[in-house]
Amino acid sequence: MTQIEATPKPRRNTELVLLILALAVGIGANALVGVDQEKAFDQDFWFQSSLLAAAAFVFHVVLRVRAKYADPVILPLVVALNGLGLAMIHRLDAPGEDTGNNQLRWTLIAMAVAIAVIWFLKDHRILRRFTFISLAASALLLILPLIPGISAGEILGARVWIKLGPMTFQPGEIAKITLAIFFAGYLSSNRDLILLAGRKLGPMQFPRVKDMGPMITAWLVSIGVLIFQRDLGSSVLFFGLFIVMIYVATSRISWVVIGVALILGGGYVASKVFSHVGLRIDGWLNAFTDEVYGRQFGGSFQIVEGLFGMANGGLVGTGLGQGRPNLVPFANSDMIIASFGEELGLIGLFAIVLMYLLLFTRGFRAALGTRDAFGKLLACGLSFAIALQCFVVIGGVTRLIPLTGLTTPFLAAGGSSLLANWIIVGLLLMISHAARGPVDTTPMPQGAAPGEQKPVPPSPPRPAKQPGRQPSSAHPDAPTEAVKQL
Repeated sequence: MTQIEATPKPRRNTELVLLILALAVGIGANALVGVDQEKAFDQDFWFQSSLLAAAAFVFHVVLRVRAKYADPVILPLVVALNGLGLAMIHRLDAPGEDTGNNQLRWTLIAMAVAIAVIWFLKDHRILRRFTFISLAASALLLILPLIPGISAGEILGARVWIKLGPMTFQPGEIAKITLAIFFAGYLSSNRDLILLAGRKLGPMQFPRVKDMGPMITAWLVSIGVLIFQRDLGSSVLFFGLFIVMIYVATSRISWVVIGVALILGGGYVASKVFSHVGLRIDGWLNAFTDEVYGRQFGGSFQIVEGLFGMANGGLVGTGLGQGRPNLVPFANSDMIIASFGEELGLIGLFAIVLMYLLLFTRGFRAALGTRDAFGKLLACGLSFAIALQCFVVIGGVTRLIPLTGLTTPFLAAGGSSLLANWIIVGLLLMISHAARGPVDTTPMPQGAAPGEQKPVPPSPPRPAKQPGRQPSSAHPDAPTEAVKQL
């Protein structure tokens, strides 16, 4: 007899209330900026606010139709962060600049793409079919900035952009999504092979050398990004993404130990061989020395001015529009956290970090709830990609770690980053919809498409279990015990 789980509540009305509060945060911040610039409630304000609100409500309606069991907190959190970013970027626009309106255009494009993902992707498990295609796409995306003709050349010391007419785009932002899909598909299919054997040293069991191929490949990819694209942040992001996903798949701390050793070893060699890496580390360690502070390339002027700005903000900040964050280079992109720290203070900065923390936890909650190993790994990988990006950026701005070129998700100016992160939001919402929605627990027959739950004829009685034999998995999408330990 078919067993059906109790039908959960969609929680879309809860999402609507939270979405109104999120829009009040973003639009209210933009209104405060307008008051300071003596442009409060002008035609541009109403036009920008109405576009953001319309896009958010359209997204909400699409979720009601296509993913009514999706997590009700994710969309409001992202809309609030995106709205705050739009307000700060608009506030930092100098006369004649149009970065704020450009960011709004990218926001609408990114939300439209995320809506398309939700509308056309009926089941996240379909992506498992494209495991190796995602690997090939990742390789192509990472190579594109190095191809003459479409490469935008070296910008600010890195080669990570391509030219799209009058605009530039960073394909590596999309590569983090395709790499997460590849890692999730590969590890969910080959987990048992990776765990097959190994050497045990004390409490930890280390993998065999021939089973370390995926990690070595990921390490070489990250080193290649560091060497050829001169992008330290993306290099750390790609390799960190793989380490976390393989740990979640295997529950072996030995993979983390090996990964950290490879990161430290590769970072040490890179600091000695590549001058741009060495200068970043020197600017981090000796930020307040006169020589490093005044150095034209690889100096610490940006870091130190950002620290002074946050110190000026104190506990409650100077108020939106009342500080001087424009004294810091790239205040609307790389250093936007320092801008918020100055004008919203420590309390406002903690509120932003708390919103990110809630976003990560909702992504991990979707991973816990979904019933297939691929979905668990993909949700973990995508959530961790945002988490690691935030840690690297905020850690660099606060001088906890060396500063990199990554952007703060949803806050910083940058169309490619905004597009990639909204796609991640769309995928997390689909996974959470599958995790929270009712599911027929009848086994899926061979050859059925993902998402189909059809009854199968009753199977004959199982023979008695032979001594020494291990039961096989009932279905390739069945969650393994190690993955259940999430």
